[in-house]
Amino acid sequence: MNKILEELIELKDIKYKEFNQKLCPDTNKEMLGIRVPILRMFAKKILKDENYNWNEFVKNDNVKYFEEVILQGLIIAYSSMNFEEKLEYIKLYVSRVDSWAISDTFVPTLKIKDENLNEYWEFILQYVKSEKEFDIRYAVISMLDYFINDEYVDKVIKELDKIKHEGYYVKMGVAWTIAEIGIKYNEKAMSYLNGENNLDKFTFNKSLQKMIESFRITTKQKEILRQMKRK
Repeated sequence: MNKILEELIELKDIKYKEFNQKLCPDTNKEMLGIRVPILRMFAKKILKDENYNWNEFVKNDNVKYFEEVILQGLIIAYSSMNFEEKLEYIKLYVSRVDSWAISDTFVPTLKIKDENLNEYWEFILQYVKSEKEFDIRYAVISMLDYFINDEYVDKVIKELDKIKHEGYYVKMGVAWTIAEIGIKYNEKAMSYLNGENNLDKFTFNKSLQKMIESFRITTKQKEILRQMKRK
């Protein structure tokens, strides 16, 4: 057993494991029960200490525990490697993502810089076309976290409309992203939702629901959204 895994096992929390298993039923990995803030601190510790072989740990695609996978992603995200090298590690990592929680913890931690956005956009497009649920989830959450802005919002809407995957976590990711567009670019979102679009009823209605639930949507806008629900 390697040093990193030994220390992970020491951090396990049985009560939190029971709670987290209910939140993340999609993973096929065993859980130790370690909160993400603790994993974040451990990842930063590993990167600062030469006694940990973080590179070998991150490249291991045959880990046993859910928390090992999350830790791998956090190490990649926090590492100071150049962007080209990081993309190679991201590609390796995405191939082993099997849970919404793993994807949704990893993506925002990457903190993609403005100077790298165009290259990152081109990179994630390959995953939009994938047939794998969590490949697409990764791409959609990347759009949510980095591309709902003046330059990319129209491109995001166009790409979301192409997605046909039936996976629950894809549909929820798309709905969440459309809702965020509705909050930040309400006119664009309403034009899309009221016009010709390829959203199935579930994703369409979830998009409306998530907008309605937001405190950043006005009462008048919420009334309009409620009337748009597909029966």
